[in-house]
Amino acid sequence: MKLSQKLTAKTKLNQTLRSWLPILQVASDELKETLEPFIEKNPFVQLEPNPKSRSLNFYSDIYKTSISDTIESSIIYKESLYEKLSSQIDDKLFPSKKSKEIANLIIECINSEGYFEWDDGIFIGFSKDEVERVRARFAYLEPVGVGAVDYKESFIFQLDELCDNDEIYELCVEIIQNFENISKFTKRKNYEAAMSLLKKFKNPPAIEYMDNEMLVIPDIFVYDSDGGIEVAINDEFYPNIHIDIEGIDEKSEFVSSKIKEAKDLIDALEMRKSTLHKIGLMIIEYQYDYFFGGDIKPMKLKDIAEDLGRNPSTISRAIQNKYLSSKRGIVPLKNFFAAAAAEEVSNAAIKEFLLNLIKNENRAKPLSDEAILAKIEDEFNIKLVRRTITKYRKMLNIASSSERKKLYAIQG
Repeated sequence: MKLSQKLTAKTKLNQTLRSWLPILQVASDELKETLEPFIEKNPFVQLEPNPKSRSLNFYSDIYKTSISDTIESSIIYKESLYEKLSSQIDDKLFPSKKSKEIANLIIECINSEGYFEWDDGIFIGFSKDEVERVRARFAYLEPVGVGAVDYKESFIFQLDELCDNDEIYELCVEIIQNFENISKFTKRKNYEAAMSLLKKFKNPPAIEYMDNEMLVIPDIFVYDSDGGIEVAINDEFYPNIHIDIEGIDEKSEFVSSKIKEAKDLIDALEMRKSTLHKIGLMIIEYQYDYFFGGDIKPMKLKDIAEDLGRNPSTISRAIQNKYLSSKRGIVPLKNFFAAAAAEEVSNAAIKEFLLNLIKNENRAKPLSDEAILAKIEDEFNIKLVRRTITKYRKMLNIASSSERKKLYAIQG
């Protein structure tokens, strides 16, 4: 009997989760918009603004840099990269329901620089060929170049939009595909015109949106408390759902079904809060040292999923477009989930170190993969092989040292 009750409860929970998965997945500032279609179909439910104002004062007391300032700054509307892209997923380029669904999943996998990063946990039920066919249409979206896998493909996307001269177009394609041997094109006809055009390209493609990252709204707050740290959910953007059935016959099949839908909706919101809170607690447990100045340590989605009794794909969706705020700043939740490069070092920490090396390198003499390897081994006291550095560099859409030298020359 007990086993049967547990299975029934688990089945109900899974059904609710599947039914309201968009509520789990969506960013906090889009919650109200996501809930409205459900509310419109239910005559017994009203969506009321969250009257909480105390949470802003509460959190402003926690931090010297007030979280209320972060939220207040978000009121000054500035369209994000993801809003810009989402607004363009229409019937013109994505006529079918399936193509729209894939396009929206692709947007989830576009990083802050505008490059696409494949995620197995996102494209469940779709083949790579299906995704690639839809991603190809991102060449026609704005900002031009977003959705490409690397800077070369981004340049091709931008070239399609900005060049209407066939001869210059063909030469630009050759140059883009052969940046490492750019010198062989200097005597070609239209070389100057091609280079003048290439200098206008954006790299990274979403560069004008990158300054907006601090306007994101944290979903989880981690703060110091009596010598330790605690986690709290930012429920400022969670609207209240009010069920009004006064004077209504609840025994009616229609009414009872709508009441059940409303209660499922409330359960889904609570499930979202509960799941994010548990993820926050797990992050504290796994990444305790990070909140006191240490590096992010290896942490896998499947470990959290097992502890929470969830599927890894569910956790992957739960952390998409979500952010954690602590005294170390605001960071995407996905930054805490990284495979191990060594027992006590995550590849996220290594990638961050690699990025800083590239940002501060001598442009006249860019660092080779061997030089980067030596610096990383010295910094983290670990042993790696050069191909690992090459893999990380490519994952970060960073060109080779010779290609970067050519790019620096183009940028002046």
